[in-house]
Amino acid sequence: MMETGSNSYFLKPDALASLAQGMIGNLTAVLTLKDGAIPFTLLDTFDQSLRRSGRMLLEIGETLELLMSDGRVLSQPAERNGRFVTDFQAGAIKQSLSDLSPLRSLSPVGSGDVRRGMIAVLDDDHKTHCRAYLQIFASDGEERGALVTLQGLRGYGKSLGELRLHLEACGGAPLSFGEIYAEIFPEQNGYDAKPEVSMAPDDTAFDAATNIISAHFPVARANEGGIIEDHDTGFLHDYRIALRKIRSVLSLFKGVYEKDQSADLKARLSDLMKPTGRLRDLDVYLLERQRSYDLLPDTLHGGLDTLFRMLAEERMVEKAKLARHLASKTYEKEVAELAKLFMKRKKLRPGPAADLNAHDYARDLIWNRYRKICSIAGGIGPSSEDAEVHMLRIHCKKLRYLMEFFGSLFPEKDFKTLLMPLKRLQDDLGQFNDHSVQQVSLQDFLWKGNNWPDGVDLEVAQSVGALTAVLHRQQLELRAKVVESFAQFNGPKKQKKFRHLFHQRRDTK
Repeated sequence: MMETGSNSYFLKPDALASLAQGMIGNLTAVLTLKDGAIPFTLLDTFDQSLRRSGRMLLEIGETLELLMSDGRVLSQPAERNGRFVTDFQAGAIKQSLSDLSPLRSLSPVGSGDVRRGMIAVLDDDHKTHCRAYLQIFASDGEERGALVTLQGLRGYGKSLGELRLHLEACGGAPLSFGEIYAEIFPEQNGYDAKPEVSMAPDDTAFDAATNIISAHFPVARANEGGIIEDHDTGFLHDYRIALRKIRSVLSLFKGVYEKDQSADLKARLSDLMKPTGRLRDLDVYLLERQRSYDLLPDTLHGGLDTLFRMLAEERMVEKAKLARHLASKTYEKEVAELAKLFMKRKKLRPGPAADLNAHDYARDLIWNRYRKICSIAGGIGPSSEDAEVHMLRIHCKKLRYLMEFFGSLFPEKDFKTLLMPLKRLQDDLGQFNDHSVQQVSLQDFLWKGNNWPDGVDLEVAQSVGALTAVLHRQQLELRAKVVESFAQFNGPKKQKKFRHLFHQRRDTK
């Protein structure tokens, strides 16, 4: 009979002593602990991608260990050239972490000590039937809990089952790395770039809008330190998206707040966004560096070298400027006041739509935005201006925001069938827009060439001209892809589902 069940558990420290006490059926548990504790550092991305994927990365001395949810432990030397997975030496961990975003750096979640040990389950002849490997974690001088990994031996499946039952009776819970993070470092709050805002159908539109905005200010603020320290480009990206979502609520939820106050708040949010624009543009250009080299022959790489060196120098200036801005008292006062306004709510002035039912209000907003998208997309063809495709992208983004904001009010399964093709359409529209923006930016770069050193202008102009031509050709291909993606997004079944969810008569069920 095949033994089934989890082989990895988490055990709280107060239950650890009972694990190796008494008999396990007719067997005896023998605990052996290695001498001394070993310092460790827990590593993860800022958005805790490893925790969410069911893995745990430890740096212990000169070794990296990756704990997998199935109990396996991968290891390789800790030596690396930087903070990203791509900076790791080739090895089992680097290969296993290839699914992580190459744009997010790894940083310490916390540090502590780990003790290691083993429980051997023996019969009367001192023959081992199964084992439990222990890693006992401590932080701030206090034991926080143990990771327990069971190992069965051939022919002793029943004994392994008894050990598992004993472990569970002692309080062992199937492994959850989210729980381990919380237990080992209880002061750490998990970061979520997309906070889920609970909403009831009978909530008012005012409450829904205010709750959404209140949930996203902490997201923006959580990224300020990473932007200032320049750990990776993801901090600025998440910061801008959080502010953009706040601003989109103020724009899309018309009539929820008093008109003049709403206009003032939108202007203040725009002022917060303005200092970030150029740095984000430069990040995008520099992230596309390798792709640009791949698009052009080696003979044109010299001009690209100059182009990206100058962009990198400009980025250093913009990064320092934004860091000073985020650290300023003026910025701190403004962002704190805005966050407090939506948290306390007393000074918010409701508009004429404030008391509308959130569910009905959401249906009207989503349906009207969807119809607008259909109208724009119906007029896009091979000769359409880029501005029309750009407008379609903006409205698709607004539709996605609305659907994500109000997702909890509608059937999850139906929502997913509509969101997935919308995301694919957005991806294609985003690529199209990136190609368009890059071409304009490259031309602007050439116009600024009067300050370049002698002899550089021709080399750069040749490279930029060739890159612009390649981007234009790819953009034409992407236009056709956008039309195809919209057809998938707006097929007959999707149209029917949009109508059913957001436009059916109020008195029908």
